[in-house]
Amino acid sequence: MSTLFCRNLQRRFGKTVAVAGVDLDIAAGEMYGLIGPDGAGKTTLLRMLAGVLKPDAGTIRMAGVDVVRQPERVRSLLGYMPQRFSLYADLGVLENLLFYADIFGVRGAERRQRIERLLAFARLEDFRDRPAGQLSGGMKKKLALACALIHRPRVLLLDEPTNGVDPISRREFWDILADLHLEGVTILVTTPYMDEAERCQRVGLMHEGRILRQDTPSALQTWVPGRMLAVYAGDLAAIAAAVASFPGHLDHHTYGDRLHVFVAPDLTDPEAALAEHLRACGLSFRQILSDTPRLEEAFIHLIAHREDESIRAGARLPSVEL
Repeated sequence: MSTLFCRNLQRRFGKTVAVAGVDLDIAAGEMYGLIGPDGAGKTTLLRMLAGVLKPDAGTIRMAGVDVVRQPERVRSLLGYMPQRFSLYADLGVLENLLFYADIFGVRGAERRQRIERLLAFARLEDFRDRPAGQLSGGMKKKLALACALIHRPRVLLLDEPTNGVDPISRREFWDILADLHLEGVTILVTTPYMDEAERCQRVGLMHEGRILRQDTPSALQTWVPGRMLAVYAGDLAAIAAAVASFPGHLDHHTYGDRLHVFVAPDLTDPEAALAEHLRACGLSFRQILSDTPRLEEAFIHLIAHREDESIRAGARLPSVEL
């Protein structure tokens, strides 16, 4: 059963199309990741889902409640964490939690229990008196999440919650999200990090106000055409120049200490064929292995394919803003 549902959601800002007919159907307890470049419309979409921005067209339902017509009824169901830090910087950690508990009507012994649990959950017990404005970036994110959870929402909307924080804080934050997921909270999270998206059950690839594809991370990776080979070598620039003339070459790009080479799927023994080609070019390499495309590569391919189709059709790509 769907907990978060929208159909044909649209929003313009003047002549700029920010969201252009988005459909979502997120099941109860699902963790759904939304990825896309800056300006794809992710923040505008989340603001509409949260009921803080009215759509120009389309319907939104959260746990059966019409978000557009009854935004106040959604408040008790929803925890929303915007991209920018929006807590009171001059209030301490505990004071911010008490403030949000009052807003959502959490009182008495239940309030004390929830706050203590959230402080422990977010590992902020030792910082309860520190002003929020003096917290590190990662601590600010965890405090914002704790405030969004004070009323035990059924649905959690998170807009790039780990953007700008260090890797350790990112890991801790996602450990918290994993625990919430196991508790049955429905989570929709936007992220610029592909490794975070791969933690989700399903992922939507958003570009120019539309969701191009949505599926499991492993299924989306199959949208990359051909086969992918990883070439490990010292001089990757020379390897990259040589693979462009390899018969069956589709695309290539560097990835750390290796070059990812995409070749036609009908090639026989492509590893051996590419090795022979590189040797004929007078180049040495450590090894060539068959590898699996990553989610990032699937997303880049889908965007490039869409832009190529638009160029061939003579269409001008519409500008969008976040």
